[in-house]
Amino acid sequence: MTQPAYSLDAARQAFPITEHLTYLNHASISPLPRPALEIVHQAADRLASDPATFFMPGPGDPLADVFTRFSTELAAFVNAEHPHEVVPLTSTSGGINVLARVVDWSPGDNVIMCDVEFPSNVYPFMALAGQGVELRLVPADQGGLSLGSLERAVDQRTRVVVVSSVQFFTGHRADLAALGAFCRARGILFVVDAIQSAGHIPLDVQAEQIDVLLAGGQKSLMSAPGAGLLYVREAAAERMKFISVGANAVEGWEHWMRYDLAPRPAAQRFYMGTSSVLDMVALLASARFLGGLGLPNIDAWTSHLTALAIDDLRAYGFEIITPDDPARRGPIVTFRVPGADLAHATETGAAYLDALNAAQVRITRHLDAAGWPHIRISPHCYNTEDEVLRVGAVLKDIRL
Repeated sequence: MTQPAYSLDAARQAFPITEHLTYLNHASISPLPRPALEIVHQAADRLASDPATFFMPGPGDPLADVFTRFSTELAAFVNAEHPHEVVPLTSTSGGINVLARVVDWSPGDNVIMCDVEFPSNVYPFMALAGQGVELRLVPADQGGLSLGSLERAVDQRTRVVVVSSVQFFTGHRADLAALGAFCRARGILFVVDAIQSAGHIPLDVQAEQIDVLLAGGQKSLMSAPGAGLLYVREAAAERMKFISVGANAVEGWEHWMRYDLAPRPAAQRFYMGTSSVLDMVALLASARFLGGLGLPNIDAWTSHLTALAIDDLRAYGFEIITPDDPARRGPIVTFRVPGADLAHATETGAAYLDALNAAQVRITRHLDAAGWPHIRISPHCYNTEDEVLRVGAVLKDIRL
């Protein structure tokens, strides 16, 4: 039996959910590890006893000076050059909507992404059609955006390229370094949705030449909904319009009655009020927990689990849509529900979900563009080989 580089038993002890469920649905929403759960309880008590300390220095106090620690620690987590390039984000969708508005568009400009992106990444740019901005959805190559497909789609009016580092549906892992280098050489804003990868795979925004990175906390980062991270490279921020302005997004913001619209540097100009400190401390605790296991180690282990799941499901005759190339897939395995027609496949997919739920196995179902149902498995750091093999073991008995 293969084991990760860290203690799998110790990792599992951090997740009470393992005591009653086989949980393989982290691409939808992850359970909190115990360190995050405990710090949230402490933070809730602090809100009742002395909430001002969240904003005050306090050496040794894990709840003190939360905003400074958030930017400092999560900047290191993605290897940002400066802490002021990272701020809290309520959701990836909210961040993308702001980004779509702050680019200085001209009629005839275009933005490129592949045609299997999550709707949150598509709709804000689709909504720019009234300003004359073209959204170019290029056909997915092995389940995602490849350098070759980008090269064929780009032109002199391409202003933004958006890519999910791991695609939510296919599990495709993008070659961020190649895409980032291509965009940087052409002055194209390179935007990465890292919600499915930030807690699984090492990210280096400098080496991968990423201009903007967004990651909600509730999926790969194993935190609570409502807090994520936004990275904006300082030089990239200088090219953006300053239109959505919060009270703490300007220089000298502490002088509340001095109304000065000079923006703070990098991501700090996107502060929009006070974020949830409960969610921020949860995200910090989860990031520390994952960092303690080692993101390269988590990546290696979940890559092993996805390969095991693919081989097992193929042996049962399921059609896998996740890329075959291990270098091009992340911690997601998706397979097509069989059926002679769409109605039969929909019935089968519902039966699959019912059987898995009855067996206390949590996964999710997704539809492709044609409405055909697919089943998605998404393991994380604490899952075992036996757990990913349970999916095929349950489904083999109910093939319709």
